[in-house]
Parts: sequence; C-alpha cells; structure tokens
Amino acid sequence: MTKTAVEARNIAKHFGQGDGVVRALDNVSVSIGQGEFFTLLGPSGCGKTTLLRMIAGFESPTSGQILLDGQDITHLPPNKRPVNTVFQSYALFPHLTVAQNIAFGLEMLGKPRAEVMASTERMLALVKLEQMAGRKISQLSGGQQQRIALARALAPAPKVLLLDEPLSALDLKLRKEMQIELKRLQLETGITFIFVTHDQEEALTMSDRIAVMSSGHIQQIGGAREIYTRPVNRFVASFIGETNFLPATADQGRITLKAGGQIDALGAEGRSGAVTVAVRPEQVRIVGADDKDALPATIRNLVYFGTDTHCHMETADGSEIVARLQSPASGDAGLAQGAKVGLHFASGAAQVLGD
Repeated sequence: MTKTAVEARNIAKHFGQGDGVVRALDNVSVSIGQGEFFTLLGPSGCGKTTLLRMIAGFESPTSGQILLDGQDITHLPPNKRPVNTVFQSYALFPHLTVAQNIAFGLEMLGKPRAEVMASTERMLALVKLEQMAGRKISQLSGGQQQRIALARALAPAPKVLLLDEPLSALDLKLRKEMQIELKRLQLETGITFIFVTHDQEEALTMSDRIAVMSSGHIQQIGGAREIYTRPVNRFVASFIGETNFLPATADQGRITLKAGGQIDALGAEGRSGAVTVAVRPEQVRIVGADDKDALPATIRNLVYFGTDTHCHMETADGSEIVARLQSPASGDAGLAQGAKVGLHFASGAAQVLGD
C-alpha cells in the first residue's frame, strides 16, 4: 500500500460571518499518496485553490487538519514546510539569469556553493534547457519560462510540489506539450505533485487520480478512466467530457426512456420513478431508420472537428443526443441534416445517475 504524503482531515474554510458567510471548503477530507500525480479539478470558486493554499501554508483552515508524512503541519508557516509552489504567473526574477533563478531558493536555504551549482546543472538538464543557463528571463518563450519555474521549485527537492494552474497562460499547442513534460518530470523525480486546474483534459492527461470538486465539496475521487466512465452524479458527468442526459423511468431494474424503448443501464438496481440516464457521445451508434430495435431520431446538425464529426440529433420527445463519429477519409459520412436514423448504445455505456 502506498504511503500517504499529504492528508486533509475534515477541512473547513469560511470567509465572513453570519448570513454572509462563504463556505469555500466544507468538511473536505482527502489522502494523497507519495509519488502520486494528484489533481484537484473543478470550476472557478469550487475551493480547489483554497485547499492547495492550505497545504502550502498560505491559508489557515477554520477547522480541520493538514498532515504531511503523518505530521500535523496545520499551523506551520510556509517556509517551514518541505513544500514548493509553482504559480500561474511563474514569478521569475527578470534581473537574474536562468541559472541564477534556479539557484535562488537553494542559496536562501544556505546550501554550499558546490551543491547549489550541481543542483542547478541537474535541474537544467532535467528540463532540457542546459543551453539557456546564461540567458535573461526576457529572452525565453512562455514554455521555457514555465520550465524554469518548475526547475526552481524542484531544485530544493521538496517532498510535495504544488502547481496552481501553471499552464493556463500558454497557447493550446504548447499547453499540450507541457502536459506531457510535466508528467515526465513527476515520474523522473518521484516527487508528489498536487495540481490544480479547471481544464478536464489536463486532468485526464496527467493524473494518477483526480478529485472533482464543486461548491466546497469533493464530488468524486478516482483514476481518469474511472471518473470518465463511471461518474457518480450528474455534476461529474457533465464536467468531465461531453455527456448525453436522457430522461427515463426506472421500474424493478428496467429503464424505459421517455423517447421510447427499454434499455439496460448500470446503476438501475433498486431504482424506481423518474431517473436520468447518461451516455457518452462516442458510445452512441447510428443505424438505419428501419431498425425496429433502435431508438428513432432525426439529424439536426453535423459539426466537423477534423478527426471527429459530431452528429446532433433529436428524438421524438425532444431530447437531444450527440454522437461522436470518426470522420471518414473520403470526407462523406453518408449522413445529412434532416435524415431519419436509429440509435443504439454500446454495451455497458448507459448509466443511471444520482443527483
């Protein structure tokens, strides 16, 4: 069993008082393993950055504990914690060279000069920027600056590295490249990474585990595949990727769609009454309208995304369903706006969701 690196126990954080109190975190508990790439994912205002700042020591909880390697650090000042943070702005010193930026933290810790130089060279090699050692920060691209910020934070060998949306300022192509680079750095160093983002693609790409947060609570914790394929409620299903939500009725484990027809769905056991069924777009199969076992639908729109084509359809009850199809090499999927089609769901794809 993996040893716990960071643990939050029943953390609450309230801002204000009385009727105007804001509960940024409300009884949040989570354990993060040593050497794990753990992501706090959620929309703005969900509490993810507040939790990160508490681990860093920049915020104190209203109640609860923060533990590092089993030791209570709840009231320990930031400079006494073996934790480093990479911020969204990078916070590099423009008057120092790349090498001097990386060495700064080590020098503040009073490390011997030989150790500082050796660690700086090792970090430059780790982020593959050895040739940039003598350059000023203004001479670097955004991606290079991000790597230097990472190198500076990793140089003192912290037990935990906290990353507060460090990729948000980068363009799309560079952001995707840095996602791979971040995961490589984490694997090579073996340091526990706790990453904050609102970008679900970043979370799915890099994380060993993800905590999906909303309104000061953790909604679900799990691996990327588990979170995506088996969301515990509608919020998680809608926030992670695209999802079709279909109104239905449950009766003794059988699900009847409002649009017509019965289907098998995970989570139907013990349910009764009105429910919502979730199906991912890539699990929707389009067949001919003459298929008697298929759910009838009408194509309303086709949206081309290069590798994929999204087919937007409407069922008889007015429900909207999107199917994600691989774009054919010929450029013609054989589908047209207004066409009548039938729909099947892949085996095990449909799931009854909680609130």
